[in-house]
Amino acid sequence: MNEGLLPAELARMCGVSADTIRHYERKGVIPPPVRGANGYRRFPPETAERVRLIRRAVAIGFSLDEIARMFRQRAAGAPPCRQVRALAAEKLAELDRRIAELAAIRGELAAMAAQWDVRLAATPEGEPARLLESINEGERHEDSHRYPHRHLASRRLRR
Repeated sequence: MNEGLLPAELARMCGVSADTIRHYERKGVIPPPVRGANGYRRFPPETAERVRLIRRAVAIGFSLDEIARMFRQRAAGAPPCRQVRALAAEKLAELDRRIAELAAIRGELAAMAAQWDVRLAATPEGEPARLLESINEGERHEDSHRYPHRHLASRRLRR
């Protein structure tokens, strides 16, 4: 049997590594390949479209476990459309939350950069302005209600 795609061929067609194809196999998001008499593993050509779908779903926030669960449901004859839509709503809400958090971090960083410009202008050439040390000054001297996201910002930046 020489029909179908070898794992490396499938990977190349889809712009992924052969390791990714094996990982997708283990996760159950692509069907297992058929083994020929020679022992080579071959995937049906339509697997390439499945890999592209998976990559796009992962890119917009779905996990491989979620995708595998949906494919299993579909294979069992239970269309997962409503669950997919509900998951998309959750992903969207999380993305909105993260965008708001990043906007707050951006505002904080812009304010800090402006303060640093003033500090640098007042610092003689060759003298330390101690900009890095000033990062914590806002935490000690600002009202905590002005920066309720500050602890989130530092947590997010460490990830």
